[in-house]
Amino acid sequence: MHSEHVPTSKRHELLLNFSHVGLTCNIYKPPSLFSSSDSLIKIGILKCGNIALSTIVELLFDERGNRENVQIRVLGTGAKMGESEAEYLAKNVSSLDEPDLIIYLSPNLNSPGPRRAIELLSKAGNPVILISDGPRKPEVPEQLGYIIIPCDPMMGVRREFLDPTEMMIFNADALKVLAGTGAARMAQDIVDGIIRAMEEGTPYVLPRLILTRDGAIEYAGYKNPYARAKAMAAFDMAVRVDEMNAEGCFQKNEMEQYIPIVAAAHEMLRHAAMLCDEAREIEKSNDSVARFPHRKMGVTLQKRRLLEKPPK
Repeated sequence: MHSEHVPTSKRHELLLNFSHVGLTCNIYKPPSLFSSSDSLIKIGILKCGNIALSTIVELLFDERGNRENVQIRVLGTGAKMGESEAEYLAKNVSSLDEPDLIIYLSPNLNSPGPRRAIELLSKAGNPVILISDGPRKPEVPEQLGYIIIPCDPMMGVRREFLDPTEMMIFNADALKVLAGTGAARMAQDIVDGIIRAMEEGTPYVLPRLILTRDGAIEYAGYKNPYARAKAMAAFDMAVRVDEMNAEGCFQKNEMEQYIPIVAAAHEMLRHAAMLCDEAREIEKSNDSVARFPHRKMGVTLQKRRLLEKPPK
């Protein structure tokens, strides 16, 4: 099943019915289904600490700033993700203009700060989707949804290695991987499906899924098999980057051991980003880049040829 043959709404339906290839999902249907009678869906985005996707997540749903059916408000705590930061975010959710949907982003949902945020958000009564890089088996109450993206790797956060410039380069490379593998588009498509259901007042379910390589690639829309293969390799490389940085940051104590490991991990991510660049260049050369722009009322359009308008 190639994504150019499946409309966005149909892909979302396939995902929720567990038949979307490559995704490991456990979808929970809340006992009280949320809906919104307002034409404007209010989305509150909470950022506690940093994963690469959190740097641009709000832009995924309104890439040109002219979408009329959503209002997005953002609250964050920078790089810190302790319990006090989690409490600050949960306490100030109401400052985001009473959101219809909360999206919470943080590294490692099982660490103390995110665990505290999850505890508080589960009592808030709002539908919540948690987006994180791990772990593979998050401890999340049934009323909350989650999306785990393993190809959004942790950085090599060793003082002797990571400075602001290295941090920016790493995030830029990680964003290319998230874009080129289809991982970011998958998250965007799932949230857009929930927004549509809220607008229509129809039942919906919150995602509870762990993204896999094959599941992500379906959302990238590659036509050329070599482009697809490069993106697949980039996904697996990014997952390995996460493992190497975890080793360098938590399992090695001597500088002579951990600095080469985290440096190697950052080099690997740079090459994963290059593979995503190469994949897109192949699609460009065939004039077959998949593009999925939003209309003003949120409908996702689809096109491939550069000099054509997306069909309405």
